[in-house]
Amino acid sequence: MSSRNFVKIANKYISDVLSGKISACKYVKQACKRQLKDLERSDWQFVFDEDKASKICKFIELLHHVKGPKAGENITLEPWQIFILTTIFGWVKKDTGTRRFTRVYIEVPRGNGKSTLLSGIGLYMETADGEKGADIYSFATTRDQAKIVFGDAQAMARGNKKLLQAYGMTVLAHSIVVLGTNSKFEAKSADADSLDGLNTHCGIIDELHAHKTRAVFDVVETSIGKRDQPLMICITTAGFILNGICMEQRQYIAQLLDGSADGDSQFGIIYSIDEGDDWRDEESLIKANPNWGVSVNPDEIHATLAKALANPRSENNFKTKHLDVWCNADSAFMQMSKWRRAFRPKVELKEFEGYPCIYALDLAAKTDIAALIRIFWRTEDDKKLHFYHFPEFWLPSERVNDSKNTQYDGWAKQGLIHVTDGEINDFTAIQNYIADDAQHYDTLAVAFDPWQAYQLAANLADQGLPMVEIKPTVQNFSEPMKEMQALTYQELLHSDGNPIMDWMVSNVVAHTDAKDNIYPRKTNPENKIDGVVALIMAIKQAMFLQVEEYYNYTPKKAKKKLDLFF
Repeated sequence: MSSRNFVKIANKYISDVLSGKISACKYVKQACKRQLKDLERSDWQFVFDEDKASKICKFIELLHHVKGPKAGENITLEPWQIFILTTIFGWVKKDTGTRRFTRVYIEVPRGNGKSTLLSGIGLYMETADGEKGADIYSFATTRDQAKIVFGDAQAMARGNKKLLQAYGMTVLAHSIVVLGTNSKFEAKSADADSLDGLNTHCGIIDELHAHKTRAVFDVVETSIGKRDQPLMICITTAGFILNGICMEQRQYIAQLLDGSADGDSQFGIIYSIDEGDDWRDEESLIKANPNWGVSVNPDEIHATLAKALANPRSENNFKTKHLDVWCNADSAFMQMSKWRRAFRPKVELKEFEGYPCIYALDLAAKTDIAALIRIFWRTEDDKKLHFYHFPEFWLPSERVNDSKNTQYDGWAKQGLIHVTDGEINDFTAIQNYIADDAQHYDTLAVAFDPWQAYQLAANLADQGLPMVEIKPTVQNFSEPMKEMQALTYQELLHSDGNPIMDWMVSNVVAHTDAKDNIYPRKTNPENKIDGVVALIMAIKQAMFLQVEEYYNYTPKKAKKKLDLFF
């Protein structure tokens, strides 16, 4: 049994990160600050139990490495791993002694020992956690992927006679069982239909970034509800699926760490680089890879980096796998880090009651997403004009239920999509919404794409709304699309953080012609961009109306400018 003081090691790691002795990105620093802040709290429902914090570390260090040059040697946990383990397992509820954290999200580049850590946690949860009938599952998109963690656990158990004897453990071909407590450890693939009815004590989801749907995540999250102190662990590298469950969780963790979201039962940490870091520098590689020089071989990484520098098509893959940077698989129009930096989630729509407003509507196909954008502007403390846009989305119920984009259902349940009955969008419902909503603002224009929208536009015009037709051509879209990007990068164009809009922006691929004109496109039919198209139309109309001058003339003059358009 190790005699190391694991809590002391964890606290030193926190100190070294915050002092700069250990190079770390902002998310790691925020996770360390969160732990320090929590430790300073006294009148709280949770308490930090050093014995429980150390127990998991002592257990894992009794296990052996099963792969690589250290195979057969006892595992020695690194400080960053000890920080994570002691934090997750050390916090308990004062009244019951059960664990505080039931959900864990860890994002770290490839090669940093994820599988070894997960296998050790799984074996601990099955044997030493004190749970009767502890059902432990390793989940992944395929059974082979799920078997990576489970297979390592099998090898660890088979090679450790003391572990087998201490807990009466039997290692079988497809499970690890402890008959005395009726506990088991198995691998599960992403066939959600076969996962119903699970009663999970510990659910390990490996490489969450590869999950194209949220089906497995939702099933596992539901299956832990019957336990007193379950643990759902998601460990992943970055990836390319920017509209999936992994990005959803990542964004939540980012908000949790910066204090803009609450979640006492959720632990999260992300090992990556910071915005502005040069991805080609060794300093960036060290910052993103906490096991640099341990399980991450610098020579191999430098060789892979050289390939990425020589072949631009390898660049994004290198960034995602070795620096934990999320990338669009194609040439993305918007740098998503800059788009998200301009988020202003605390600015609410109700603040703009009575303000001048431009609407833009993209109805697209009747059977798919319809998007409406409102855009407002105001001069702020920096004496600059800031733009705020708020989206609305509609989708027919048949598309919500049958769509390949399974996140639609989750968004609908969150109230982020207006769901209309049937197989096609109810244009009358959209028309009535716009007519009613526009009464709250000084509506200068309602821009619309004439495709599918002539009758709706005519009806709204009859109700006195200033309708402006904008056809989706390169000539109409190129300049406002560039303006959208420029305003975003200057942090003058703000989103409220709507996840649908965020997804759509990430889907936009910009094609440039010989005259340097750009136009929004998508790489496949499921990557919707309707909200972005509507935003570009709204910006075009704002440019035409020269809205920065609006405060120097009356609404009546604004109406005169609109008349000039016709």
